[in-house]
Amino acid sequence: MVRAVRQPFRIYRVGGSVRDELLGREGGDRDWVVVGGTPEILTASGYRPVGSDFPVFLHPETREEYALARTERKHGRGYRGFEFFASPEVTLEDDLARRDLTINAMARDENGRLIDPYGGEADLRAGRLRHVSPAFAEDPLRVLRVARFAARFGFVVAPATQRLMRSIVASGELDTLAPERVWQELARGLMEPHPSRMLAVLRGCGALAQLLPEVDTLFEPVSSRGAGPVSRAKFLARSLDAMAARGTSLPSRYAVMTHDFMECTAAGPLPIAARVRRADAIAVRVKPPVECTDAAQLLARFHRVVTESEHLAPAALLNLIQAADGLRRPERLDTLLVACAAIAGVEQKRRVASAYLPADRLEAARRVVAGVDAGAIARTAGAGREGLAKNQAIAHAVRAARLAALRTARRGERQKR
Repeated sequence: MVRAVRQPFRIYRVGGSVRDELLGREGGDRDWVVVGGTPEILTASGYRPVGSDFPVFLHPETREEYALARTERKHGRGYRGFEFFASPEVTLEDDLARRDLTINAMARDENGRLIDPYGGEADLRAGRLRHVSPAFAEDPLRVLRVARFAARFGFVVAPATQRLMRSIVASGELDTLAPERVWQELARGLMEPHPSRMLAVLRGCGALAQLLPEVDTLFEPVSSRGAGPVSRAKFLARSLDAMAARGTSLPSRYAVMTHDFMECTAAGPLPIAARVRRADAIAVRVKPPVECTDAAQLLARFHRVVTESEHLAPAALLNLIQAADGLRRPERLDTLLVACAAIAGVEQKRRVASAYLPADRLEAARRVVAGVDAGAIARTAGAGREGLAKNQAIAHAVRAARLAALRTARRGERQKR
């Protein structure tokens, strides 16, 4: 329990919860700043110290984090090159001034009064992302954060902030970002309602060319199937935003982000090997989790196979299902089909292919294959054999049974027609 004494400090709720409240959005975690306090005073009041970089305390009842008001000073390169200074003399305005954007630099006092020294509320109304101070340029991670907030809210970047972001990129400070931090921001941006805005903002300040050069090239005009040149980034943007509207998974969105969209041009699709190399190059740079890497590789290898599944022989259908590990992990095949459906939607000038026939066809084939009793076949085919010969006989018999089941199902479909 907090001791029943008059607190010699003032507490303010700050940051994202204040912003989201003004936007009428449901808030998440609440952040608090303590002005006029010291570690000794907070500890004596029942707060428990945590954190090592700067003084942060847990409230004894709510367990929410309370940070002492602080300022910061750059002393090196990169997003970690900062020194923090906390003391009772640091004001709330001083603390808010170190934040990235005006919409994140607002506070409410204990009576609920809004404190907005840098015009964040007006920027919310205007749909504008604007930096608080020139110190914005000291942290290269803020380039990605601004792009992520653009993806979340659909806001535009203020021209002066855009210039600062370009200066960060030109300074080479993006190179100081660890791939894990880059991925964290990219992943969060991909899962926002307007993921295409993140890529557009990164492109606008030159960061996309440094972080994701393969994606940056999609913005370059190429010959289209119709009249005149076209930017493949248009197809990427439509695909990602359509997937966001449908709430699709991160692996499927990441896979589409790595897609080259060459089939939308007069040149036609790239060879499979080139697509796989492209997906691998992006993965090496941003180090996504394995499920995202797998999804991108599957899309690179099998996108055209999926779109042409109506004409595939049973053996090719079975190869696709097995390559996607669709029997043991059907979600991997689902991720591939969701990505293919999104791409088909923009190719056919729809938000998303609402009835994507290849997905229905392949899911039906997967169910047919899954219905084959591989265990019973293995017991029969393996009888009297040992070692490698036994394993080969079982694998051959199971595959033959699955192919037979697919052929039977296909004949049934033709008869229904």
